[in-house]
Amino acid sequence: MHVTDPRAELLEANVSAFLLAMGGAGGGDERHDAEITWTIGGSPLAYHNAVVHCDAEGSRSDALIDEWTVALRARALPGSWHVSPRMRPSDLVDRLLARGFDDGGDEPAMAADLTVAHDASPAVERFTCERVADAASLDAYRQVLAGGFGEGPPEAEWVAAVFKRIGLGDDVPWRHYVGRRDGAPVSTVTLFLTPPAAGVYFVCTSPDARNQGIGAATTQHSMQEARRLGCTTAVLGSSPMGYGVYARLGFEVVFRYRIMEWSP
Repeated sequence: MHVTDPRAELLEANVSAFLLAMGGAGGGDERHDAEITWTIGGSPLAYHNAVVHCDAEGSRSDALIDEWTVALRARALPGSWHVSPRMRPSDLVDRLLARGFDDGGDEPAMAADLTVAHDASPAVERFTCERVADAASLDAYRQVLAGGFGEGPPEAEWVAAVFKRIGLGDDVPWRHYVGRRDGAPVSTVTLFLTPPAAGVYFVCTSPDARNQGIGAATTQHSMQEARRLGCTTAVLGSSPMGYGVYARLGFEVVFRYRIMEWSP
């Protein structure tokens, strides 16, 4: 099935570029040709060592799956296949399952129009959101991620190291932000710019600061920054926890990724 919504191409392009950029900065291996695109960036997490494009006939896709797992096994790393509706063959999920991949479930791919006003989230008292511009603020970002995002400290350490290699200046398409309440770091968000789209990533709120509107305020700040930087569409992949917040901020589901995971 192919998605006809024009936002789908913007969304998939941003997600692919995001994963490839992180993998490249992680010092990993990359393959990019007409049939398949993948990155193995050295992340300890399957999500970041990813196949982001596949366009092959049925039997040929089986060979590509085997080549991917051989590459992962050589690095002793887990990996994932981010199956989108635009990938071929149409039975790719079944073929991955037959070759030992686990079904990591669906991830809603969402988009929001930045050219129209959305209902503002309620103001959070004593809360500010600042751009990560130096080693100290990057470490605060890392601490928040370590306490409440994904795989915790292993993911946070890898992400912070990659961002340090990429750089924190205006000459890169990345903008990272730390939310603070009473001066203490409590939330994070990252923008990855592929104009006219801005990808919203690593939205995290410390466990003891959740259910207070901080996640919504942090996400909304990133949307305002994306608009200021000239982007017209914000895109993201939603976790179950964040879905309701994103929907209230104007994000709509465009399609769903199927995250298929493999471990050596």
